[in-house]
Amino acid sequence: MADIFDVIADGTRRDILRLLLDRAAAGERGTSVSHIVHELGASQPTVSKHLKVLREAHLVSVREEGQHRYYSLSAAPLDEVDDWLVPFLGDDDGESGATTSTLPDSAAHAADVVGRAAASAKHAVATALKKFPGR
Repeated sequence: MADIFDVIADGTRRDILRLLLDRAAAGERGTSVSHIVHELGASQPTVSKHLKVLREAHLVSVREEGQHRYYSLSAAPLDEVDDWLVPFLGDDDGESGATTSTLPDSAAHAADVVGRAAASAKHAVATALKKFPGR
């Protein structure tokens, strides 16, 4: 299974997770691929590729009804992220010594681009390595 941090490093996958979270909060039992494609303005192959990665990381579950697939958020794997982040979140009284700062828009954009590229490259390499026998 891919490292959860690599999986969520990609902005498109985070967008899919956010969409599934919002739909679940609205009482939906699942979201179709076509709805995700429409909402994100991404191509169907792109969305399917990202859903596969999310499925392999157990972040989404799929329900099949005929030819349709409906995806739902499975947030339990995100507990690892939460456990890692908690020590960095400072109290309001500053006891932890952690500081909170917001990146300027240009830095946030650069971080997103680098994160997406790194996650895509790692996924491509891992996929290529799976094709070699004996791995």
